[in-house]
Amino acid sequence: MSRSDSTADASFTERIEDVDVSTEMQGSFLEYAYSVIYSRALPDARDGLKPVQRRILYQMSEMGLRPDRGHVKSARVVGEVMGKLHPHGDTAIYDAMVRMAQPFTLRVPLIDGHGNFGSLDDGPAAPRYTEARLAAPALSMTADLDEDVVDFVPNYDNQLTQPDVLPAAYPNLLVNGASGIAVGMATNMAPHNLIEVVGAARHLLAHPDATLDELMEYVPGPDLPTGGTIVGLAGIKDAYATGRGSFKTRARVSVEAISARKTGLVVTELPYLVGPEKVIEKIKDGVNSKKLSGISDVTDLTDRTKGLRLVIGIKTGFSPEAVLEQLYRVTPLEDSFGINAVALVNGGPQTLGLRELLLVYVNHRIQVVTRRSAYRLARRKERLHLVEGLLVAILDIDEVIQVIRASDDTEQARTRLIDVFELSQIQAEYILELRLRRLTKFSRIELEAERDKLLAEIAELEKLLSSKQAIRTLVSDELAEIAERFGTPRRTVLTEARPSIAGAAAKRQAAILEVQDTATRVYLSVTGRIARVDAQEADVEGAQSRAVPVQRRSKHDAILSVLDTTSRTEIGAVTNLGRLIRFSPVDLPVMPTSSIQLAAGVRIGDYLALSNRAEKVLALVSLESDKSIALGTKQGVVKRVTAGDWANKPDFEIIALKPKDAVVGAVQGGDDDELVFVATDSQLLRFPASSVRPQGRTAGGMAGIKLAAGADVIFFGSVSPEEAESAVVVTIAIGSQTLTGTDPGSAKVSDFSEYPAKGRATGGVRAQRFLKGEDALSLAWVGPAPARAVGPDGSPRTLPESGARRDASGVLLDAVIGAVGAQIS
Repeated sequence: MSRSDSTADASFTERIEDVDVSTEMQGSFLEYAYSVIYSRALPDARDGLKPVQRRILYQMSEMGLRPDRGHVKSARVVGEVMGKLHPHGDTAIYDAMVRMAQPFTLRVPLIDGHGNFGSLDDGPAAPRYTEARLAAPALSMTADLDEDVVDFVPNYDNQLTQPDVLPAAYPNLLVNGASGIAVGMATNMAPHNLIEVVGAARHLLAHPDATLDELMEYVPGPDLPTGGTIVGLAGIKDAYATGRGSFKTRARVSVEAISARKTGLVVTELPYLVGPEKVIEKIKDGVNSKKLSGISDVTDLTDRTKGLRLVIGIKTGFSPEAVLEQLYRVTPLEDSFGINAVALVNGGPQTLGLRELLLVYVNHRIQVVTRRSAYRLARRKERLHLVEGLLVAILDIDEVIQVIRASDDTEQARTRLIDVFELSQIQAEYILELRLRRLTKFSRIELEAERDKLLAEIAELEKLLSSKQAIRTLVSDELAEIAERFGTPRRTVLTEARPSIAGAAAKRQAAILEVQDTATRVYLSVTGRIARVDAQEADVEGAQSRAVPVQRRSKHDAILSVLDTTSRTEIGAVTNLGRLIRFSPVDLPVMPTSSIQLAAGVRIGDYLALSNRAEKVLALVSLESDKSIALGTKQGVVKRVTAGDWANKPDFEIIALKPKDAVVGAVQGGDDDELVFVATDSQLLRFPASSVRPQGRTAGGMAGIKLAAGADVIFFGSVSPEEAESAVVVTIAIGSQTLTGTDPGSAKVSDFSEYPAKGRATGGVRAQRFLKGEDALSLAWVGPAPARAVGPDGSPRTLPESGARRDASGVLLDAVIGAVGAQIS
């Protein structure tokens, strides 16, 4: 051994520390748990994103992968995110990226994927085979990041920075939901409709003390990407109140004739995250194990054109409804979803209800808008400072040039400019860098215009920042713009759960569906949604004439037609093509009696399977009533169809229409009623229904109103003797050359009693005096007060006060009205 080796051995001292294993395990586990909770599994309540999702969107934004540019390889995105921001494996990054691109997972997808991004039954292709770019809604999530709207924090190696949270121009956590499993806790949140969530957020901005019930009038329940039906609303109310609850989702299934002698169940929508292959497998297992009976075959006819279509054949002699009930019980055609709304608030996990989630988001958005406005104000003040310096230089440019030329160096020139012209150092430096081409008369004009513009913008920003209410209003307006750009109609139907018809296990094979025939009231809204409200009692005696005794609350629904009937009685729907379609309300969504939300109903066109998009349902009628149906057409024809003269067909014509004519209104009533026409030239005619002799189905009617040249009928209805004193007439006038939906026009609400009765086939009286630029009525309605108006998107609109003179001019509107109807009674 050499001398140096022995010296090294002598200097080496062994160090051993005794560590308590339980203490070490406890500390390490807590660090791991915190890392999983904060950095991986739980979303932030402000932007609704987990760290990996936020980093993907931010990095794609930094890469310039906008919707108007081409897709890039997903592997490239994964590599950029992993190398710069996310200290974990590529698999976790790609899985999160795929989820944000799947339209069946998110209600508003954030990534536009190109290639195989998977399905409900299969996983995606490898990242080297797929391409991606940001979807349009993702731009609103990352907008204004360069304007100091959020804090930036260091990345994992302190070489780069990343946003601590995204600005999030809409409540992404509620809209797209979230799921994740942390240590000792988990989160599972359902997607919602963007328009509904934005409506609730705007209501909370306008009314900070809004209650949960008020917010639920805007957000009645989840809106799942795959549609389906949610049965049972009590669990949703619990989840919105406490952050925890559950509900059941059912597939949308219809009974159809799949051949001349065979009936089948056709599935067109499945519960959330349930794929058709999983359903087929469970059906096969149920048939083999004798848990399911009456099923002959299952065929998957899903394609990209028609979407999901799963056909389940029913054996002869079996009730399709009974088989469907068994399928709900045994297969994923009925599935449960448990809401556990856990999200990060101020860095810690909290369980949040609907109001708390909206409040966290609203406060975040207020802070974002405030910081953005302060940043813009500072930048504009800086620019104004420079512009004012340039104007000083241009006004006396010869002396400026002389000062610069007489200076020995840049520092001396800067100092002399400051002294001579009383400039700041920044202004002097900017003048020294001024290019000669800016020294023109036109440049001076440009600078003065820019100065005036900057002064106006600074004043506006200072006014905004000085008012908390103005900031809240701006946040609300921006939310409304987002909802208008990216909002889509509700896909999921909300309804109360139906009672199970299952008997004992031994009797399920021969089960027959017996739906209780209860008194019900069917509502059809002006936006084409239909639903029903059942009576509390099961007695059906006199159901055709008895009103359903319920207390109702609805602020936004306008009613086109309402009918008292029973759940198993066939009723009719009259369309603008002169058809009457038979149907039963038994499968309509059942609204709770305490709060009717027709926005959660089903579209009448979908329920009746109207093949022609131009065909619209105008009214609901009883096929068992002794009252005739009155029809009014666009060309002024009136007809009363003899009660009971109905064909034994699913649908049939009840009026012979002339070419280019169409039905504009239909009502069911007696001889004591008064019929009302309103034409585009502002003429209103009322006359007794008894003056129109009832005719058979094949008749073409008779002259109702005498129309002027170029005029058409836009409204036909009736007023009963009981409603005559309280009925109102609503008219809206516009210019005929105005593009539809651009000019709100003027509206007038007057008492129906102001209009004198005239004889049938006369011209009537004027209903509204036109203002300058107006020459036609775009909309009219006559019915019981108060009238309710909605916009083209179904949002509520305000009408003028009633009591205007019969032939007075209208009051200018501030928003376009799409339809007018009655309120729920």
